[in-house]
Amino acid sequence: MTDELKKALDDYRAGQMIIVTDDEKRENEADLVFSAQFATQDKLAFMIRHTSGVVCVAVTADRARTLDLPQMVSNNQDLKHTAFTVSVDY
Repeated sequence: MTDELKKALDDYRAGQMIIVTDDEKRENEADLVFSAQFATQDKLAFMIRHTSGVVCVAVTADRARTLDLPQMVSNNQDLKHTAFTVSVDY
């Protein structure tokens, strides 16, 4: 494990935002991520202002069903089969 990765993991565990990039052959994008237990109004406002404005939360299929969050589309034809649910705004 590189020192850079160790630092990123330490920052994540401490509640800091980190930037995660994916492979250029996938989406070739970066995401700001942090553990939900450290979510604050300021962190979410920063994410909304300084990114695309879309905040995604990872949930299991069971949790999505419990929250009555159906899939965004019934026939997912996305090349990567990204399993987005309907959007919510609370």
